[in-house]
Amino acid sequence: MVLPLQICARRGGQSHRYLFALFAQQRAYASGQLEKDLVVVGGGPGGYVAAIKAAQLGMSVACVEGRGALGGTCLNVGCIPSKALLNSSHMYASAKHHFGAYGIKASDVSYDFAAIQKQKDTTVAGLTKGIEGLFKKNKVEYVKGWGKLVSGSEVEVAGVDGSSARIRAKNILLATGSEVTPLPGVPIDEEKIVSSTGALALKSVPGEMVVIGAGYIGLEMGSVYQRLGAKVTVVEFLDTIVPSMDAEVRKAFHRSLEKQGLKFKMATKVTKGEVAGGRVKLTLESAKGGAAESLETDVCLVAIGRRPFTQGLGLEALGIKKDARGRVEVDSNFRTSVPTVYAIGDIIPGPMLAHKAEEDGVAAVEIIAGKHGHVNYATVPSICYTHPEVAYVGLTEDEAKAKGMEVKTGKFPFMANSRARAVGDVDGMVKVIADKATDKLLGVHIMGANAGEMIHEAVLALEYGASAEDIARTCHGHPTLSEAVKEAAIAASFGKPIHM
Repeated sequence: MVLPLQICARRGGQSHRYLFALFAQQRAYASGQLEKDLVVVGGGPGGYVAAIKAAQLGMSVACVEGRGALGGTCLNVGCIPSKALLNSSHMYASAKHHFGAYGIKASDVSYDFAAIQKQKDTTVAGLTKGIEGLFKKNKVEYVKGWGKLVSGSEVEVAGVDGSSARIRAKNILLATGSEVTPLPGVPIDEEKIVSSTGALALKSVPGEMVVIGAGYIGLEMGSVYQRLGAKVTVVEFLDTIVPSMDAEVRKAFHRSLEKQGLKFKMATKVTKGEVAGGRVKLTLESAKGGAAESLETDVCLVAIGRRPFTQGLGLEALGIKKDARGRVEVDSNFRTSVPTVYAIGDIIPGPMLAHKAEEDGVAAVEIIAGKHGHVNYATVPSICYTHPEVAYVGLTEDEAKAKGMEVKTGKFPFMANSRARAVGDVDGMVKVIADKATDKLLGVHIMGANAGEMIHEAVLALEYGASAEDIARTCHGHPTLSEAVKEAAIAASFGKPIHM
C-alpha cells in the first residue's frame, strides 16, 4: 500500500493523462524510484520554511511530517498556542485589575476557559492549514508520515494511515526538532503531571500549580494560570531564573514576577512526584542536598528544558555522528558525516528557537542550491513573552567581561518614557552594552511591554556592526516605547540620557 494521493475530479470528466501521471507517481513511490532534489524530514518551522525556500530556488521537494499537521511543536503545542493563552489571560487580568486606573468601569469580570481554549485551537488550526496552502502554492509535496533514513539518498516513510513508501532524493534535510526533557522520578501523565503540551490543553484552571523550571516555558505558562486565578509556585534547581538573561535585567524581572503573585523556591530540586488522591505530591530538597520536604498541588508542570528529537531516524546505521548532548554533528554548511544528509534547527547546536531553525533552513537549502547561505548566531534574539516581556540580543554584561572586554553600559527605565507613562505600563528598562574603547554595540536587553517587537532594532544594529552612538543619533518617533532604546544608547555613548 502506498501513500494516498488526492485525485481531483475535473469538470467534464477525468483527464486520462492526468490520472496516468498520478498512478505513475504512486507506482514510483511503491518501487522507491521517485526522486526529488530534496526531501525534508520534519515539518516544523525549520523544515517547512526550508521546503518552501528550496522550491522557490527551483528544486523538486517533498516534506515528510508525521504529526498530521504542519508547523511542528512551535505551531501545534508550543509558541503559537502559548501566546494565544498569554494574550487571553493578560486581557482578563488587565480588565479585572487595571481598567479602573484608566477610568474604565468593568464589574463582575469573568472568563470562559473553554472559550479561551477554543480561540487558541482555532488559531492553531488556521495557521497549520495556511502552511499547507503555502506548500501547494510552491509545489512542495506534503507526505504525511514518519521518515527514516535508509541511505544517504533514500527515506522510508511510515504513513500515518498505516501505509509505507520510499522516496529517493539527491539530498536529505533533517529537521525533526526537539521534545520535552523528562525529569527522573516525576512521570508525566499529561493530566496531573504535565509537560508544556498538557499545560496548553488543561480542561480547567487549577487552584494550585507547581512549575518545575524557571525558564521561558515555565514562566510563560505559570503566568497564564496565575493570571487566571491559580496559586503558582515555581521550583528552580539553580539560584536564578533564566540564567541566559543579563543579571541586572533578570533581577528586575524576578521582582516583577513576584509582585504579580508568582512564588519561587530557588536552589531547590524535585526528587520525586506522584499522583495520589487527585493531588500531586512532590518531594523536594535543597540543590546542595539536605533534608527532604514535601509540596502538594493540583497540577505540576515539568518545564526543565527540551532535547533533540532524533529517535527512529536511522542515524546510527548510517554512521551519522551525535555529540554528548544528542545533537547531530554538522559542519559549517549544515552537512552531516554523510555528505548528502544535512541537519538544522533544534537537533544541531545553537539556541532551540523557532526563528533560529527558520534561518538554518533557509541557509541550508541555499547552500544545497550552490549559493552562500549563512546564519549569524550572535544576532539571534531571545524573547520571554510574559508581561512585561524580556527580549535581548548579543552579549550580557557578564559575558562581555568574561571575554576580557572593557564595557560601558547605558540604562533607561520605562518609568521615564512618555509613552509608557501615558498608557500606564511603566515596568521595565532598556540596557545597552558597548565596548568602552570603540563604542561598538555588544548587547541590548529590554524588559517591558512590547520588548519582543522593539528588540529587532538592536538585532539589525548588531548585524551591521553599529555603535551605541549610531542608535543614539538615529531619530525615533515620539511618543514611542522605542525612544527608551535611543535614551539607553545615549546613556551608553555619552554618559547621560536626555530625559532622566
